[in-house]
Amino acid sequence: MTEEKQHSGDSYWLTTAPGGERHPALADDLDVDVAVIGGGIAGLCTAWELARAGRAVAVLEAGRIAAGVTGHTTAKVTALHSLVYDKLRRTRGSEGARLYARSQAEAIERTAGVVEELGVDCEWERRSSYTYVTDADRVDEVRAEARAAREAGLPASFVEESGLPFAVAGAVEVTGQAQFHPRRYLLALAGDIEAHGGRLFEDTTVLGLEEGEPCRLSTSTGATVTARDVVVATHYPVFDRALLFTRLSPRRELVVAGPVPAELDPEGMYITPYDGSRSVRTAPYGDDASRRLLVVTGEHFTPGTGDTRARFDRLAGWARRHFPGVELTHFWATQDNDPTDTVPLVGPLHPGARHAYVATGFGGWGMSGGMMAARLLTAQITGGECAWAGLYDPRRLASAVREAPAFLKHQAQVAQHFVGDRLRPSPPVEALPPGEGAVVRTGGGRLAVYRDDDGALHAVSARCTHMGCLVGFNAAERAWECPCHGSRFDTDGKVVQGPATKPLERRDI
Repeated sequence: MTEEKQHSGDSYWLTTAPGGERHPALADDLDVDVAVIGGGIAGLCTAWELARAGRAVAVLEAGRIAAGVTGHTTAKVTALHSLVYDKLRRTRGSEGARLYARSQAEAIERTAGVVEELGVDCEWERRSSYTYVTDADRVDEVRAEARAAREAGLPASFVEESGLPFAVAGAVEVTGQAQFHPRRYLLALAGDIEAHGGRLFEDTTVLGLEEGEPCRLSTSTGATVTARDVVVATHYPVFDRALLFTRLSPRRELVVAGPVPAELDPEGMYITPYDGSRSVRTAPYGDDASRRLLVVTGEHFTPGTGDTRARFDRLAGWARRHFPGVELTHFWATQDNDPTDTVPLVGPLHPGARHAYVATGFGGWGMSGGMMAARLLTAQITGGECAWAGLYDPRRLASAVREAPAFLKHQAQVAQHFVGDRLRPSPPVEALPPGEGAVVRTGGGRLAVYRDDDGALHAVSARCTHMGCLVGFNAAERAWECPCHGSRFDTDGKVVQGPATKPLERRDI
């Protein structure tokens, strides 16, 4: 990146809702009805629903609540997920598409009700959502998507004009969707969870799960949690007894944001899966009614691969080109897991699970997806009914077989990284400039070496502690990333993002 490098990593949502004092780490053994692992939107929404249902709940977060993936989202709350409904109609049938639309739409309305009930100041705004294309040859795709979304029950239509400052060839519009400040919303939920007897613990990594009646969790603090039910809501499952890692593909995506004159507000939430994938929306910019915060995302890539700084420059250039008045002030990145068969995996953790559940694979649509998962899991844990439980069931096999090409492609990419990254030439450590990192070969194997701004070298094992793939360096965010399953580590090897739970081992160089 250019002079804006210093802003990389500063999520607007985190800087404008710091969250006050930290919640304590778990110090003593604990006995609860339900233990929720993960303090993002899926975990906190699930804990809130369960606490409201009268269950004694504990949330265990390795870092800070609402500060991980959810703290870096673009925060669009919509049931229009790019071009999903035409595909669902073909792969899951019209009923599957209807259940998907209904589950996502009801999640949005549930959230609107919570905002009103709790009086949450989270900049909740109703906006239309659009999936657009600029290439006339792709118009038939959005026409088909508009028809499929409308048949699935959404207020969808095909349009040829939008509020964007450039021409579109066509778009799907779904009215009545929403956007919000995700961290403010989740901090309000956290307060209400505690008001209803729930417990929140930060800086507490869960290391082991012993399923049974009850289940037991071991933690990094040495304390044990005993719970009748356990929910794994860590974005990418830290426990994977159903081999879900074979059905999830990690994808990192960049975000740039900054104020624009209010007259440049496109007054909607926009996304295109083409042209490098671009998503555009605005948000209120503090108390300044003359300006809006422009949020632009795109340049998605596999973690640990390619030149992230060049990608930031491309995205920033696109934003400036189309919104000439923008003053880019924030640069950060988010991470998603795409399921190989399109639909998130929410329900029992594995075929034999009786009291362990999972929520993962939201494919970039974690806001509505996390809210949907909370209602589904609460119904399953409390003995209720949920019409779309079968659609999202992680134990499903038919759809996995039906969409086998995507599954096989993902496995081929993982194998390529696992083997090919070990054959990559090793650069000389002496040539490593300040602020850069590289995987180098030594007599003891591969080391991940980083040179800090003062010239000092930091070396850790290059083998990801999750499943042994070699990490790659993200220069813009100064992090080691695993291209196989998305684990991320800081330059000293500390876990920044799972599924890894153990740091990269320190090494001498």
